[in-house]
Amino acid sequence: MTCFATKLSVVACAAAFVLGTTVQAQNDGDKVDLGALNTIKNQAFQDSQVMENLYYLSEVYGPRVNNSRNHRAAAEWAMKQMKEWGLQNVHLESWGPFGYGWQIKKFYGALENPAYAALIGFPLAWTPGTNGPVTAEAVFAPLHTEADFAKYKGKLKGKVVLFFDPRALAMHTEAEAHRLTDAEIEARAETQDPSRSGFGRGAGAATPRPGDITPSTFSTAASSGMVLRNKINAFFKEEGVLVAVTPGYNGDGGTVFGSYGGSQNPNDPVGPPMVAITPEQYNRVVRLLDHGEKPKMTFDIQVEYQKDDQNGFNVIGEIPGTTKPEEVVMVGGHFDSWQGGTGATDNGTGSAVAMEAMRILATVKKPMARTVRVALWGGEEEGLYGSLAYVQKHFAPRTTMVKTPEYDNLDVYFNDDSGSGRFRAVSALGNDQLAAIFRSWIAPVKDLQIATVTGVTAGPTLAPGGTDSTSFSWIGLNGVGFMQDPLEYGTRTHHSNMDLYDRVQKGDVMQGSMLEAWFAYNAATRTDMLPRIPTPAPDPKAKGF
Repeated sequence: MTCFATKLSVVACAAAFVLGTTVQAQNDGDKVDLGALNTIKNQAFQDSQVMENLYYLSEVYGPRVNNSRNHRAAAEWAMKQMKEWGLQNVHLESWGPFGYGWQIKKFYGALENPAYAALIGFPLAWTPGTNGPVTAEAVFAPLHTEADFAKYKGKLKGKVVLFFDPRALAMHTEAEAHRLTDAEIEARAETQDPSRSGFGRGAGAATPRPGDITPSTFSTAASSGMVLRNKINAFFKEEGVLVAVTPGYNGDGGTVFGSYGGSQNPNDPVGPPMVAITPEQYNRVVRLLDHGEKPKMTFDIQVEYQKDDQNGFNVIGEIPGTTKPEEVVMVGGHFDSWQGGTGATDNGTGSAVAMEAMRILATVKKPMARTVRVALWGGEEEGLYGSLAYVQKHFAPRTTMVKTPEYDNLDVYFNDDSGSGRFRAVSALGNDQLAAIFRSWIAPVKDLQIATVTGVTAGPTLAPGGTDSTSFSWIGLNGVGFMQDPLEYGTRTHHSNMDLYDRVQKGDVMQGSMLEAWFAYNAATRTDMLPRIPTPAPDPKAKGF
């Protein structure tokens, strides 16, 4: 039993640690305040509000596609909560033009013949609605490269078009959820920086060749993916496609993975309504067509484009420091999500944990020399837009690396964006001094199953990607991520219709909230700022936001 499993075990474990007010860690780490640790743990485990935070973010206001009305309503709620907890300087901070917001208002899909079947799926982001129910014959028109457009010219008008190859599906013989073993954690202790890309996304997504049109490349935030989407949308619009259908880029058994279908940019072409459905149902329709049947499909899709305010934003709040308020420790995660589920594990958990860490620190009222600031980023899913804009405005543009006065005062940023799993390790960004300090912070909380420090041989961040901490390390600031148990993140919830509140493990996010508060507290109270990773040279060709 771990110390976050029950209230009784928390009290017992906390009592065991209160051996004095401080303890000297090994390997030239910090002295840590065990009295503060006990207070933080009690607040985190006895009076946790992290699941209440998540309830509002995911079940009341989710999904939170960037710049949608849901996204903005969730931000207003988050600011209200922060103010009630006593945070100061709470505000929305615009980071510049983003484009239209978008969200689903209604979705219905069905196979009408030869036998009726309700479809499991959802519309892809930034694609239009159907303006009421529409029924039409399905056609199979797989697109592998742009050269395939010519095959179907003049053949798709008024049709429901299935434009990807069927996916071969295998029976699941292993559990979809996974917790890291000690051996796996040790093996990853030499990796550069824990991020969701290292945990696997599950089977099913093929590796595309250059120029291939696949569900995985179609759903990417990369510019190449957007170019493909724009070309396909323009072609489908010109041909008069009624609805376009995909099998999602991953998942099966009722789980559908999907994200983009169109563009938030008002200058990009708008294609037909586009939906992702389960691969089993998609494959069924293709087989019917292969056997000479003429299946018809019905869709009734209503969406809303938010065009009033096209500027993106981050949500910011602070606990001012007492003696060094100009020096700043940051925590955060991205606030936006995709539309298939409610954005619970990506990244409602990271946002809820960051908010809970701030609530804990505000509630325990332990003096902290440095300001602790929370940032809930916008536009992460489309390319880290919110964090990239923030770091280059507040600290240094990557092209020139001309530092603002704030640059030398940013101590560290702690990021949470790998799903619901408990924190198992923390990255030291290749800095041995930072690794020693983090080990001293971990030493008294190892019973919570955070085991070690990773990234001890990491190199510089050559380009931001994966998650928002890389926006900081890209310009030489301490952008720190936590390695987390993968659970079902890559196999079931990441960008899928199963990204829901019930997939979140309460004990894990309670543990993450406590540890994020503990790390932020230690950074904010130590005598000196943390050792800094090297400052990179200017990169005139950098393509930051």
